[in-house]
Amino acid sequence: MQEIEFDPKMFKQSRKYKAVRKDLLDQLKLKGADTPAFRDLVEDYMSLWLTKELLRADIENTGIRVEYNNGGGQKGYKDNPSIERQIKVNAQMLKLLSELDIKTSNIMSEVEEEL
Repeated sequence: MQEIEFDPKMFKQSRKYKAVRKDLLDQLKLKGADTPAFRDLVEDYMSLWLTKELLRADIENTGIRVEYNNGGGQKGYKDNPSIERQIKVNAQMLKLLSELDIKTSNIMSEVEEEL
């Protein structure tokens, strides 16, 4: 299988990246928490988001199992390490959302208040 190289800039310039970032910043404003410290946490979140997208692309490109050859005559297949990394990145992203106090229940309450 031919390996495809993914450029983080490709994801950073995507509509999806811009929409997620804008949504998080808008939520900070709604909470009255639009401060440099919280905006920096949003940037940390977006950095993790980019990593998650690159890992997802790798998994889609190479599959859940990857071939290995250690050069000592041992060959075979192993689990794609991007899967475990993606799980860890997702967990860290959820922690950041928690620190920003962004939860589904909070979002629904804010939307109902606006109506």
